[in-house]
Amino acid sequence: MTELVEVALELQSTCLARQWPFCIIGGLAVQHWGEPRFTKNVDMTVLTGFGGEEPIVHALFAIYEPRIDDARSFALMNRVLLLKARGGIGIDIALGALDFELSAVGRAKDILVLKEKSLRLCSAEDLIVMKAFADRGIDWHDIEGILTRQGHGALDWLYIFKQLEPLCEVKEAPEILPRLRALWEALDR
Repeated sequence: MTELVEVALELQSTCLARQWPFCIIGGLAVQHWGEPRFTKNVDMTVLTGFGGEEPIVHALFAIYEPRIDDARSFALMNRVLLLKARGGIGIDIALGALDFELSAVGRAKDILVLKEKSLRLCSAEDLIVMKAFADRGIDWHDIEGILTRQGHGALDWLYIFKQLEPLCEVKEAPEILPRLRALWEALDR
């Protein structure tokens, strides 16, 4: 886990040096906000806006190796840059431009993860939105862990549902909202 955190700190330093707005998401954020679990990738959102992706993708290719063939085209088409760091550690970078991503990066907090070293992690609420939107089995497991660890009253549920609802509409996945509401209501009991 220490090697993964070191890669995240290195990537964070790159973003800070270039003044790219960002936050760490995914498994490393789950380690702090939810129930710790194994993760093998560093997941991050870097705000590029629409049309500003190319310079950031180019700069990151100068530092890290691509994880797939034609990673540049994949990143520009799918808004996810798949890289690898030393030791083969995966790096998944979401090229952020949506209002929700702007909000998530703006709400991120510097959290101490190693002696005197902090990572800029997305908030617990934003992590729940991302995990519910992704809608995979592991994501719902992570959400349950976040709810268990944070407790019902510590989370801004109005914010969570306000952010998640339009994302679910775009994804045409309205079933996500009642599933999250059921978890919320079960926690409130």
